[in-house]
Amino acid sequence: MIKPITYRDLWQSLTPLYDEGEAQAIVRLLLDEAFGLTMADVLCGGIEHLAPEQQSQLDSMLHRLQNAEPVQYVLGQTEFCGRLFHVGQGVLIPRPETELLCQWIENDCQEKPNGSILDIGTGSGCIAVTLALALPQAAVTAWDISDQALDIARQNADSMGAAITFEHVDVLNPPDDQRKWDVIVSNPPYVTQHERETMHDNVLQHEPMEALFVPDNDPQLFYRAIALYATKHLCENGALYFECSQYHISQTAELLNTMGFHSIETINDQYGNPRHVKAVLVDEVSPLTPLKNTR
Repeated sequence: MIKPITYRDLWQSLTPLYDEGEAQAIVRLLLDEAFGLTMADVLCGGIEHLAPEQQSQLDSMLHRLQNAEPVQYVLGQTEFCGRLFHVGQGVLIPRPETELLCQWIENDCQEKPNGSILDIGTGSGCIAVTLALALPQAAVTAWDISDQALDIARQNADSMGAAITFEHVDVLNPPDDQRKWDVIVSNPPYVTQHERETMHDNVLQHEPMEALFVPDNDPQLFYRAIALYATKHLCENGALYFECSQYHISQTAELLNTMGFHSIETINDQYGNPRHVKAVLVDEVSPLTPLKNTR
């Protein structure tokens, strides 16, 4: 007789990849979201009582996890700002840090809730969808260079009833048109190649490299391109928001200042690292001003 698989069996099979606490958290999430099993159910033998087809599904999911596939891809979804977003290979998994960026923009837009917003490099659409639902009077547009990402972002927008215009655009070669935006926001690639050695296999082997990495000799590549576009396409007193590398955010702020932006602020993420920057456009370049961290 084959011994039924247990909760301990499940999480211990992931310890070659994750520490004990993270392996347990991944298994609990999988059992809860895929099979509706709470920890109380698990302790009462819920895994052993799964139907044969569910056992087969669990085996398949566990195999994917053992191959370092992120649990969010295995589940096909992840939570962001209290909503479930569909995710799959081809888009970055939304991070909790980015929720703070959305909250910052939502708060700033309360005085002008009907403005125009551009999300550059939308990926799963988590920023664009969140802002479109929080600011239903706003006109939200989202760009990405990946058709696969745009398909997933459209699915998320449609499933949540978010009105968004999606466009296939390479921000390194943006359109030369007359459109103006009140807000431009981006969480662009910012991880340098030499940082690869500090990253886990579940990121390196599965999440899209083009959405993560920049050359070691040009970590400001996308910030510079987006800021240049913003100098021509932000409305008067329009604001530019970036998610940044904690290691390069001061250089990003300096870049923005020299390109004619002012009122430059940063906020920290939930781990206390400087993560997001905001800048407002002015007509002429001003001398470099001290960076202001608001929290």
